[in-house]
Amino acid sequence: MNLRPDQLRAHLDKPLAPLYLLHGNEPLLVLEAADLVRAAARRQGFEERETLVVGQGFRWDTLAGAAGNFSLFGGSKLIDLRIPNGKPGREGGDALQRHARTAGSGIVTLITLPEVDWATRKTAWYTGLAEAGIAVELNAPERERLPEWIAGRLALQKQVAEPEALSFIAEHVEGNLLAAHQEILKLGLLHGEGRLGADDVRNAVLNVARYDIDKLRQALIEGDPARCTRLLEGLHGEGTAPPLVLWALANETRTLAALASGLASGQPLANLMKAERIFDERRRQAIQRALPRLRPAALRAALLHAAKIDRIIKGLAAGDVWDEFLQLALRICRR
Repeated sequence: MNLRPDQLRAHLDKPLAPLYLLHGNEPLLVLEAADLVRAAARRQGFEERETLVVGQGFRWDTLAGAAGNFSLFGGSKLIDLRIPNGKPGREGGDALQRHARTAGSGIVTLITLPEVDWATRKTAWYTGLAEAGIAVELNAPERERLPEWIAGRLALQKQVAEPEALSFIAEHVEGNLLAAHQEILKLGLLHGEGRLGADDVRNAVLNVARYDIDKLRQALIEGDPARCTRLLEGLHGEGTAPPLVLWALANETRTLAALASGLASGQPLANLMKAERIFDERRRQAIQRALPRLRPAALRAALLHAAKIDRIIKGLAAGDVWDEFLQLALRICRR
């Protein structure tokens, strides 16, 4: 059974399920959800917790042993299984399937994973775990939902902020949810309960945004010139290697060019996306919105621009590489 993250707290007020599978791209949210499960287990009399961390040399028969050993204190037991790389391998997959079939009998199992890709979701071990218990996907809120997420966190400490202040916080903690959490706690300590003004927020919040390549690629496809500019400035300020930035820009340009060219020749978009291995639903939707504003000729010109930047990076042509990155991004964002 799948639960939304906002349903987990209420669910844990009821008798616990035999197994919980937590995964997502945001470690902070996975950690907080796991803490909720562990706290609920303590309230409901699971007096012993055995923690297993899967790493090099881990023996999967340890899991069966933990499930077969009764609590030393005569009560119920929580098995806290952590798979940091999300890849249990064949032996681990078999062990997890066996464990899923025998889950229960005074034992609750909590399994935490990082982000799970589409291929992993189709494996027998993953589907077996999800069917045996409760699966919760915990991803960072998308950029447009970040102010709403911040408002919800402020509400937990009985604070309210005006939209301008929420947008300001979101811009300064983008891509770094742990930093956002810390800034929100700081606002609680500095100002207490009540309404936060824009000046209160500006004076308290640090610029802790983590400018990363994936967000630049997303902003490029979404045609957001202001965000592309801000992300490029952040990457430049952090000393990001220019070849990495060029790879991101050129890769997205090549993908868009291939899709636009295929559409122009009458091929179905679904087939083109499959050929380009585009499976993420958010990315698919963003590309669908982007293609009508992009012409194949313009994308071919953008690829030539990327080749020029490559020569600049290699010292074979003159120019300011970061200025060229900005010009290339704006070219693709242009409507």
